[in-house]
Amino acid sequence: MITKTSYPLLKRPRRNRKSPAIRSLACETILSPSDLVVPFFILEGEKRKEPIQSMPGIYRLTIDLLLKEGELLHAQGIPAIALFPVIDPSLRNLEGSEGWNPDSLVMRAIQTIKREIPSLCVITDVALDPFTSHGHDGIVQEGKIDNDLTLEALVKQATCYAEGGCDIVAPSDMMDGRVRAIREVIDSEVGILSYTAKYASAFYGPFRTAIGTQLSFGDKKTYQMDPSNKREAVREALLDEEEGADMLMVKPALPYLDVLAEIKKNTSLPVGAYHVSGEYSMIMAAAEKGFLNAEQALYESLIAIKRAGADFIFTYAAPQILGLLN
Repeated sequence: MITKTSYPLLKRPRRNRKSPAIRSLACETILSPSDLVVPFFILEGEKRKEPIQSMPGIYRLTIDLLLKEGELLHAQGIPAIALFPVIDPSLRNLEGSEGWNPDSLVMRAIQTIKREIPSLCVITDVALDPFTSHGHDGIVQEGKIDNDLTLEALVKQATCYAEGGCDIVAPSDMMDGRVRAIREVIDSEVGILSYTAKYASAFYGPFRTAIGTQLSFGDKKTYQMDPSNKREAVREALLDEEEGADMLMVKPALPYLDVLAEIKKNTSLPVGAYHVSGEYSMIMAAAEKGFLNAEQALYESLIAIKRAGADFIFTYAAPQILGLLN
């Protein structure tokens, strides 16, 4: 027979868990809509909504439909969105020059959103891979990514988006010195969110499908970070802070929570994390098979990212969990 202990327990952590009200008082980490940035894949045309097979529940949208979704999310407390263009292959070239076309899809999206929803923060990705015919984030010379030649292109792209009215430019290319190069030329009122520790990750696969890009040769390991390294990420963060970044980003999120926490300890800047396409899609795929509850698993994932130190989180899961947060 099992009997109760014969001595009193003075310290019982379970007392702080016994009801929803008490759990809310003892809660250490709170996730709110204001913590989230929603990425959008944008298309040319009007009234087009294309499902992304590799990302259940996520769509490529034309600017008019993006505007409606942005209004709805902003009304529910989402403060910012990030734009990622789906570019016609005919517009791609070796230099990625569509990235600084003043009449590009991204520019028109920026201008429309800022005109119609001025309080919604618009973040634009600064990288060449959506626009290059080879799929790399930089300009290729003799079969290699030329860092300093790429800086010139990134400055053109960031300047174009800043002049178009975006609130924050977000260089995600991982070229050395790009934060300083951009900071020296763009409007001082435009923020720089640096992808300071972007790892060469297998979790980006669904994203590349979403924007329709693929590498024609090699991989991105000469510029994106080695997943085995953490101290290097701190070095990157300190360099970016010195060069004039306003915010920092770790990407992906869940496999790199230790990196996120370490950078947070070593910088005074806001630090975010990107809950990337693969992290989202693997939960959604498991949910489709009935293995878990998507809403609960996504919420738990984002709470873990916030607990590790993220001041903000880029995530595709916002529409899935806003009901819980609100």
